[in-house]
Amino acid sequence: MILRTLLAGLAGLCLTTTAAAETAELTVTFKGMTAHQGAILFVLSDSEASYDNKAPPRASGMAPVRGAEASQTLTGLAPGRYAIKAFHDVDGDGKMGTNPFGMPTEPFAFSNDAPAVMGPAPWAAAAFEVKAGRNVHQITID
Repeated sequence: MILRTLLAGLAGLCLTTTAAAETAELTVTFKGMTAHQGAILFVLSDSEASYDNKAPPRASGMAPVRGAEASQTLTGLAPGRYAIKAFHDVDGDGKMGTNPFGMPTEPFAFSNDAPAVMGPAPWAAAAFEVKAGRNVHQITID
């Protein structure tokens, strides 16, 4: 009886350890850029608080524009829900250009191609599932 309990416990521990060790890889492809220069700057959020700038993002990155697209692969992610905010830094100054009223002058987009209405697309519209293993997500920037 003790041996059976011990073996069951060890089997459960092995399953838990294997599940915890599973990681995800996410390749994000940005398409639709009309200016074939600069880079796409983006942040990857793993919570609504992070997406709303109330907590640090899970990751950030820069994907150089090549032709009408750019791509970046993020590794070592935990499976779960994520959302991306991105903009095309056409002039290469490292910040989103805005007009005197604060409206963006450089192209931007959100994961799921979620629309922006009087501000960023909401988390619920931009969030997508990342599973263990390889994942691909495409975003159109226009």
